[in-house]
Amino acid sequence: MAVSPSSSARAARVAVATRLRDLMLDARIDGKELSARCGWHPSKTSRILSGKSAPSEDDIRSWCTACGSDGQVADLIADSRAVELMYQEWRRLHRNGMRQVQEESLAQYTGTAMCRAYVSNVVPGFLQTEAYATALMRSITDFQGTPDDVAEAVAARLERGRLLHRGNHRFVVLVEEAVLRYRIGDPETMAGQLGYLLAVMPLPSVSLGIIPVSARRRIWPLEAFYLFDDQEASVETLTAEINVVQPRELADYHRAFAELTKMAVHGASARSLITSAIAALS
Repeated sequence: MAVSPSSSARAARVAVATRLRDLMLDARIDGKELSARCGWHPSKTSRILSGKSAPSEDDIRSWCTACGSDGQVADLIADSRAVELMYQEWRRLHRNGMRQVQEESLAQYTGTAMCRAYVSNVVPGFLQTEAYATALMRSITDFQGTPDDVAEAVAARLERGRLLHRGNHRFVVLVEEAVLRYRIGDPETMAGQLGYLLAVMPLPSVSLGIIPVSARRRIWPLEAFYLFDDQEASVETLTAEINVVQPRELADYHRAFAELTKMAVHGASARSLITSAIAALS
């Protein structure tokens, strides 16, 4: 398994750093001389070269000028922007509220034929009810301290759920049993959400598996991740969304999903776990 879901972003950042190092070597200058030409401390150059810090677009321009390679600026900036898209902090994504992110994610889901989702914390967005989504997004907004556009964001999120009934989309979902028990909102909200899971289970577009708490673990509980066809994995942490595109890591996530599937129950057994969770609400 990959050591960290952010390793794809780090590897890409190191690749940009390697290109910057090559420019410096081609110019026959060392880090101390480059720092002097750019007007910053040598430690900044070291952090960029090691991949610990991402260079800003102005940093890239200064670096290229110092190396006499202004023709490389546009290409390097494009690569650097791509790297930053791999690791995106929620506070930055939500700096103007949550609606825009929800609308942008709809395009990704619309263009995906098979979405595989593993969740260990909350019901996936495309299976959320309005009340559940409202309670969840309210708590996220309060925690992050970002602008409150919860009503608009919820409406945008619910659009994803309509894909269950349109086109040739397929959603294969694995839910840890604990998710059925976590209280998001009041008991009525949770009962409605769990009842909705029962309602969508018969849909041909949905495969819903529940991993019982009693299951013998083949794979330890992981942070929620989503697989979009075979092209990308999106991993959700407390502070950031990490988009994995490196083939080796993608293979690890697909392998993990396959192992998690072996622990899940489906059909009548899954419905029994859901109805038990509903009964526990009263």
